[in-house]
Parts: sequence; C-alpha cells; structure tokens
Amino acid sequence: MSNNEAPIVLEAKGITKQFPGVLANDRVDLTLRRGEILALLGENGAGKSTLMNILYGLYRPDAGEIWIKGEHVTLHSPGDAIARGVGMVHQHFQLVPVMTVAENVILGAEVTRAAGYIDKREANRRVRELSEQYGLSIDPTAEVDDLPVGLQQRVEIIKALYRNADILILDEPTAVLTPQEANELFHIMRELAGRGVSIIFITHKLKEVLAVADRIVVLRGGRSVGAAAPAESTEASLAELMVGRKVILQVDKDEAEPGAMVLSIDGLEVMDDRHHKAVKGLSLQVCAGEILGVAGVQGNGQREFVEALTGLRPVAGGTITIAGEDATHYTPRQVTELDVAHIPEDREKHGLVMPYTIADNLVLNRYYRTPYSRNAVLNRDQIAENGARLVKQYDVRTPSIFTHASNLSGGNKQKVIVAREFSRPVKLLIANQPTRGIDVGSIEFIHKQIVAQRDNGVAVLLVSAELDEILSLSDRVAVMFDGRIVKTLPIEEATRERVGLLMAGSEA
Repeated sequence: MSNNEAPIVLEAKGITKQFPGVLANDRVDLTLRRGEILALLGENGAGKSTLMNILYGLYRPDAGEIWIKGEHVTLHSPGDAIARGVGMVHQHFQLVPVMTVAENVILGAEVTRAAGYIDKREANRRVRELSEQYGLSIDPTAEVDDLPVGLQQRVEIIKALYRNADILILDEPTAVLTPQEANELFHIMRELAGRGVSIIFITHKLKEVLAVADRIVVLRGGRSVGAAAPAESTEASLAELMVGRKVILQVDKDEAEPGAMVLSIDGLEVMDDRHHKAVKGLSLQVCAGEILGVAGVQGNGQREFVEALTGLRPVAGGTITIAGEDATHYTPRQVTELDVAHIPEDREKHGLVMPYTIADNLVLNRYYRTPYSRNAVLNRDQIAENGARLVKQYDVRTPSIFTHASNLSGGNKQKVIVAREFSRPVKLLIANQPTRGIDVGSIEFIHKQIVAQRDNGVAVLLVSAELDEILSLSDRVAVMFDGRIVKTLPIEEATRERVGLLMAGSEA
C-alpha cells in the first residue's frame, strides 16, 4: 500500500482545457505517488476523461504543467507518454482478435531476429515472464478471440507493462467484467501497486472505489472539488461530493404484484453481424407489473436479443408474442404501435437523431400522429409545447428545446429518450443498459422512472451488465450466457455470488 512518504511520480498543475462552448478542465491539480492506487471520480462531463487524455498525450492542455518523475514534460502524443512510463488501458480494448496474446502485446514493439523476422519464441518467453512476475497468469500462445473479457483485459495490462509502464491509467476497467473477474482485477491492481506501479483508476462504481483505492479525488464541473480517504468515506458521501447534493443510492420499491403475461418468447434464435448464432433457443416470459432483469457479461447475445425484440434485427427462429399478438417479424414501428417503449443500448445510434433538436427527438416515435402532424405536415407549435413540458418534467438540463441532441451530456441524452418513451401509454418497457456511462444523479432519476412504470402495471424487461442495477431493480433475475438463459431466479435467491458464477457460465 502506498503512503504519504512515497515519491510523487506524476503531477498535474493547473491543467486547463477548453473545447468550443465547454470548459472541460479548469485549473485541475492532481498528484500520484509511487505504488498508489488513486481513484478518479466524477459525473459525466466532470472532466475525468479529458484530464486522462492529456496525461496520456492524446490532448494538449491550454494551460498548466505536467511533471513525470520530477521532470517537467510536454506530451505531444501517446508515444511521448509511453516513453516516460505512462500506459493506458481503455474501456474498449485495443486488441486484434485473430492474433495471439504475445502477438498483440508486442504489436508495434516487435522482437526481431536477423533479416527482420519476428522472434515469436522470444516474444512468448517475455510475455510469459511478465505475466508470472505480476501474477497475471495468461498463456502467450492463446488466441485473443478465444479469451473471456477478464483475460483480454490482462492482455491490455501486459501490453503496457511490456512497454515498461510504471504509471497505469485504467479507464472504467470493470465495465464488462463479472464480479469474480472484478475481484481478480483488484487483486492484480494491488499486486502491481505492491511492486511499485502507480495506478489511476477511473470508475463510476462507488463500491469498487472503496474496495481498492488508497486515495480518492473527485472532479465536478471540470474542477477538483475534494480528495478523500476510503476509510473515512461511504458511497453516500462520495455520491454527494460528485453531484453536489444528497443522492438516494438504494432503489425504494414495494413488492411486485405481477398481472397478465405481456411478453412471451419461445425458442428465439438470432444471428449476429457475422452470421453466427448469437441467441440460441431462448425462452422467457414477462408479466405486467414486474421487472425481469437479464444479467450477463456483455457480448453473450444481449444486443442481438433486444434488437430482435424491437424489430431492429431479423428473427432466425422461434416466436415473440407481445400482448397476445405475434410480433416475431414486426418492424420497429409495428412494435412501437403495440405500446412498447425501448431504451436502446446505444443511445446515439438507436435512441436519438443527433443533428435534430431536443423537441424533434421527443416526438420521434409519434411525429406522424395528431396533434404533431396532419396530412403529413408537422405542427411545430405542438412539437415545441410537448418538448417544453417533457424537458421540465424529466429534468433535462439544456439551454433550449431547440438545442441539438449532439450537444447534450450522456445523462441528458438518456433523459430525453426516457422522456419520449415514457410519455405515452406503455404496456412493455424494454430497457437495455439504461444507465450505461451516466452519473449517479441521472442513474437515481432513471431508476425511479423505471420503478414507477412497473408500479403503473407495465411489464419491464431490464437488460444490464451492471449487476448492482439488476439486483436492486429486478423482481426476478434471468442470467444470460452464450446466447441462452441458463437460470431464472426469484430476487430473494439472486445473490451477487450466485448470479456472478452463472454469468461466467458456471451452473451454480
């Protein structure tokens, strides 16, 4: 564990970075000591990613200084940062699936023999040595495509260590991990820190910060608003520091009172973009007035499953019945007309039209109906009136309803989708990763809205890779692995440990 006597290895002084209309970093100071795990917390738009991109050489600051190991440096590129021992593991891995672990690790820094041939034996030896030295336990000859995401992340860490990184930036490193894989990562982080590697850990999961960090720094509105020691902090105190007000972290809901079946899926089969079967004979049912949570590590067919339900992807086999009607091969509009609301996984691709105004985005699913249009002519006054009402009701933070959706923060984009989908009669809500990448304040708001829908008799299908979200919102939990539902549990039996094992493919 680090202590206050350890030397400072990285220091940011007065870092300022402005983008058009946004002051992303406002005179931010940050220090990192040798062997320290520093957690960086903040809402969406707080400036965390901008600051890390500056420290990794992806952005140049408008003002301020960076010091690495006592030397004042100017970073023109990631290559400059890597040369000074700074490595970054991005949330979305930068790996070539068809190559081996060793080939991915040495890519761009190849070990060669005479005549320029790559020395694969030496590459394998060095990767094996590194993995053993830091307790990363991975086969250098394994093909990356065959590895679970937890091991793929280890490959990214080894890539940085191979380039002699002793300062590691981890961006949302547990976003796609099971609880067991996350615990293994924390063990690896402590092992690295014990060997003198310094780590900056960006996350929005407060439990993880308290579990693994030595020190916590919170950004809000582009400024550093405080530092805290995990031993003196709680999830509630950190959330309040992030948002600037008290946040209710525990979802408050009564016991469900399920009614008639609304969604019935029988033997569903769906192909992915490579024409491989992603959903394999999946069956489940959701009733009015209940939340069925589908838990699973990202990449086990959830995306294809939801796209098939909402008409965005063709069904290869099986049936989908919504409110008694066969909707197996319905288009997205036909599904919507069955009073189905959809919060998509990718809000920018499937949830919003980015160049459109907020007001226009709020009628995307009914612009062709009265009072928003007549004889194919839009009623702009009604669209504006609807926009003003929903922006106020759903607390969308925007200077105007005529602001383009592309200018909103992630949390506010999500609120626009929720406002549009919930402001009409709904029988079935399909929510896919409804709080991905948004801050605790927006999460609190959206969770309340989902529970309110359930209490109004709506059948809710919640698909999320966030196990805490599944466990706090669901009345029943179905675990999805390799395109199948491997088990459905009442919420009383759905412990973190049991669901986590099922997510990893164990028949717990």
